[in-house]
Amino acid sequence: MPAKIHATAIIDKNAELDSSVEIGPYSIIGPNVKIDSGTRIAGHVTISDHTVIGKNNHIYQYSSLGEAPQDKKYKGEPTLLEIGDNNTIREFCTFNRGTVQDKGTTKIGNDNWIMAYVHLAHDCVIGNHTIFANNASLAGHVDVHDYAILGGFTLIHQFCKIGSHVITAVGSVVFKDIPPYVTAAGYDAKPHGINAEGLKRRGFSTEAILEVKRAYKTLYRQNLTLEEAKIELSKKAELHQEIQLLVDFLNTSTRGIVR
Repeated sequence: MPAKIHATAIIDKNAELDSSVEIGPYSIIGPNVKIDSGTRIAGHVTISDHTVIGKNNHIYQYSSLGEAPQDKKYKGEPTLLEIGDNNTIREFCTFNRGTVQDKGTTKIGNDNWIMAYVHLAHDCVIGNHTIFANNASLAGHVDVHDYAILGGFTLIHQFCKIGSHVITAVGSVVFKDIPPYVTAAGYDAKPHGINAEGLKRRGFSTEAILEVKRAYKTLYRQNLTLEEAKIELSKKAELHQEIQLLVDFLNTSTRGIVR
């Protein structure tokens, strides 16, 4: 057993921990849990069955990771929670495993900043470089793409998709997909322009941001149907690669988009 495990922690004999992993007091690590190098787990954390955690994560106290999904269809099948590398997971977060009716896996990527009291339900897929402010909650089967930011107390309905570079305001309630680059707010959430400041911070050129603004106007301000807007945006994407991200998202949306 690695020397950095506190004497009061309980580690199942079938858990696999790298020798550099740190486990704080009174934490519980269940069977079939795998934790890679450099990950630090504070006190009073519970990591349940069939959870895989990558490198250099920092998991704060009182979080519950890999517990059974809150789904009445779940009958104890061996589903998974997978967490990538370099994630910060703050106090009282709850991430559930997947269900066999969908992917079977709840998955979090790399370099995510997840604040206190965030809930990720079964079969959610989180990309990379996202930020979830306190008390953001995802119902089951939600996809959140790279660089999205969810404001505090944002609630996402099941099966919704949140595009890359999206930002939601505090207290937003989302019932439909939010396309890439969009700022959304309200109950239910409506589009309020693009996330221009976020794009600047990520190195988008002035010209690229201008093209994203024009694409937003095509989608929301020209009284086009969604199908008509998709045709126009596909033409723009031939000249501006950043618009292709938007086109691809719209072509895979199943719940409809915020309007």
